[in-house]
This record gives sequence, structure tokens and C-alpha cells, in this order.
Amino acid sequence: MTLDPALASRLKRNADGLICAVVVEHSTSDVLMVAWMDDEALDQTLKTRRATYYSRSRQQQWVKGETSGHTQHVREVRIDCDADTVLLRVDQVGPACHTGEHSCFDTGERLLLADDS
Repeated sequence: MTLDPALASRLKRNADGLICAVVVEHSTSDVLMVAWMDDEALDQTLKTRRATYYSRSRQQQWVKGETSGHTQHVREVRIDCDADTVLLRVDQVGPACHTGEHSCFDTGERLLLADDS
């Protein structure tokens, strides 16, 4: 698979050739996780609607849920204004976080609380 050249030319990648992917649940808009994609992972995601990422530790692509069954069906992909981040809106099956939590942001730790005023 090859990423569309017009899209590939617009993307701004980090020094490792990766683009940040912010993943939100389509039905709730809850932020589920942040991951990384290379061109091949983004291309596979766009073509299959199965969320595919690049593992920096394993140095390879991985399809979310391929081993755990906790899949992400991609409903929409957007590019931010700087073209250095993509937003994936997904239907999540099972927990998104490797810890078993629904979201990687379900730690309960808050650095700043919402202002009630």
C-alpha cells in the first residue's frame, strides 16, 4: 500500500518520520489514546478503516485489537491545521488502553481541574 502522494506531501512528520494520532470515541468524543503513525499505517487505516499505528518500541506497524480483540473501527480521519497531527474518530470495542482502562486518560490524575466559574 502506498499513501496518496498529494496527502503524503502535505504531512509534517517528526524526526522519526511519524505523525501524531489523537484517537477519540465517535459516540462520546472522549479522548481514548494518542499513538503514532507512519505513512504505511495511515494508508492502511484509510483503506481498511481498521486503526493501524506504528509501534516505536517494536519498530513496526500494529493493528489495534489484532491480538487483544479491542478493535477500533475508524469512522473519520481529520488533519489538523499544521498537518502534523491526525484525529481519528473511532468506534471502540473493549478498552482502548493497554492497562485495561477504557481510555488512556482514565488514570484519575488531573494536573488542572475544570473551572466552575
